[in-house]
Amino acid sequence: MEKSINKVTFLIIAFFLGELGVDRFMRGQIGLGVLKLLTCGGLGIWQLVDFIIAITKTGKYGDDFIFIDGQWKE
Repeated sequence: MEKSINKVTFLIIAFFLGELGVDRFMRGQIGLGVLKLLTCGGLGIWQLVDFIIAITKTGKYGDDFIFIDGQWKE
């Protein structure tokens, strides 16, 4: 399944709510979202890594990020 999420919205949510796994839920990765929620974003490390990955991918797409089955569309 393909999901399209606005870049700015995704980055803001990944920064502020990434510790709760909301960014993973938005991507459709429910299991990883729950795991991220239970570990408080991997004690903040997982949250930071996901946020940095999202920032590095901002130049590769138009106005939206495209996810197919939870994975970044290349």
